[in-house]
Amino acid sequence: MQSCSPAGGGAWRCRAALLVLMLACSALPAAAGERPELYTNQSYVEDATRTEALPLNDPKAMFAFVLGSLPDRVKVYPTENYYYFSFVNRHSRYAGNIRLDVVDRARGKVHFAYYRDLAEWKDEDPIVHVILGKEQGVQVEKLDPLRYRISYAGKSVVFELNDLSHIKPPAGIIGADEVYLGPIFDESAIRFFLVYDRKLKIFHYVLDETIEVADQFKRAASSDRILIGQRTGFAFYVDKELKRKILIGVFEANARINNYFDGPFDQLPDNFIKGEELRTAILAVEPSLKGQIDRYGISPGGEDRYMISPYRYYRTEADLMVFDTCATSKELARALYEACFVFDGDDEGNGTLRALTVQASAVKKRSRVQRKHH
Repeated sequence: MQSCSPAGGGAWRCRAALLVLMLACSALPAAAGERPELYTNQSYVEDATRTEALPLNDPKAMFAFVLGSLPDRVKVYPTENYYYFSFVNRHSRYAGNIRLDVVDRARGKVHFAYYRDLAEWKDEDPIVHVILGKEQGVQVEKLDPLRYRISYAGKSVVFELNDLSHIKPPAGIIGADEVYLGPIFDESAIRFFLVYDRKLKIFHYVLDETIEVADQFKRAASSDRILIGQRTGFAFYVDKELKRKILIGVFEANARINNYFDGPFDQLPDNFIKGEELRTAILAVEPSLKGQIDRYGISPGGEDRYMISPYRYYRTEADLMVFDTCATSKELARALYEACFVFDGDDEGNGTLRALTVQASAVKKRSRVQRKHH
């Protein structure tokens, strides 16, 4: 297992993955026809120049501050049940989250974390992460399957988790060998369908277009099948075999600082995973993990989780052209087409496409057979 870090990568990732996000101005979405919120430099300057100090060394006091700053009811949009916030303390920006983890909330526990904001130009600061429950005076009450009340220090807040149980992929976007694992609502406000291909043993994040997509797309200069979100930086490939767009790229700088747009790897459909479907898929890809993960892909103790990130961390449009080159190759076996959209790489964007690896392996096997018959 790899060690936990906010910008960690590899096959495992920290279950308590922490993302740098701005505090939502409203707990619920704007009503239809409501004017957009205006953000001003004045408010930023006044936050940055405040001299009051928060009790950063006292996690319970900080939890009281955060909970006490919230309205009586909030909406948790991301599907791994993180409620993100940020604040400025003594001229530095901090970020964190309250999380109703899919396992621990049933035990009356809530995760709470905060840390100094990440940036590419500086080292990471320590993360404060605690699990709070009755022993610490925190009450976590289940009101409904997706509605919980958290109470502490005289303040109660109802957390409404995002109910996507009615969301189903439309006809024509799931392949014959694929399994739909569940809906994802990313903290970027982009929705996905998590899909697993049993034959190729690969995962895809397919864009959910059953609602208006919260982004505007620009076609890449070198391929009209590559679309790049102008708000998120998410890059998609327009599948020529099925009516869908597959996530192929996440801008590397966003992944480095774990902001809104670091990719959907940390927002799996926890509340909607059916039985053993996810674990079965993971074990088909990584048989060595048998007995080491639960049905959510989480390790014993809950510190690590299997990471599903088949996309590339890219810096320029040119980094995305490998997907198009593979998908349009006349030498590629047609059965490997969907594997063109799985990039086996590292956090720096180095690596290769699964389709090319599989095809190269098949060629080597054929060569050995031919030599054997001579």
